Amino acid sequence: MRNMRISIRPEKPSDADAVCAVLEAAFPTKTESRLVNLLREHGKAQVSLVAEVDGKVVGHILFSPVSADSPAGTVWGTGLAPIAVLPSRQRQGIGKRLMEEGLAACRRAGFAFAVVLGDPEYYHRSGFERAGRYGLRNEYGVDEEFMALELRPGGLPNGGGLVKYAPEFAQLST
Repeated sequence: MRNMRISIRPEKPSDADAVCAVLEAAFPTKTESRLVNLLREHGKAQVSLVAEVDGKVVGHILFSPVSADSPAGTVWGTGLAPIAVLPSRQRQGIGKRLMEEGLAACRRAGFAFAVVLGDPEYYHRSGFERAGRYGLRNEYGVDEEFMALELRPGGLPNGGGLVKYAPEFAQLST
């Protein structure tokens, strides 16, 4: 692999078509592309970054609001969904860089915790752990693939609770 320069930066409105192309190439359906568009349209893209190589958008990561109804009350965090890299650029460290810089941006923004639904083997590498370990559940009934990461000390909801994603996620099934 040649020495490539990966640049990670906040998504701009002019990136929308390139982000859509990345998502549609990386996933088998247009669901993720539709989700990102809905989250953007409703102002729910809390952190949205793109990866560029040679001036071309080759990857994307997005975080949107989640709430956890815990015994201590509602706690707000962020949910990672989706992360994508063009298939021709996968396994080159781009996803790892998007993850690192995305989580760093979430910490700077003051989010207490992050959650993700996905492949445990992949997300464990970034520090995510099974959310059930902390008493956290999700509205989809997923267990092993539902993971959480504390972004600041004491940030995970005390006593666990039910994590709810932004309503735009539910709109995808209608």
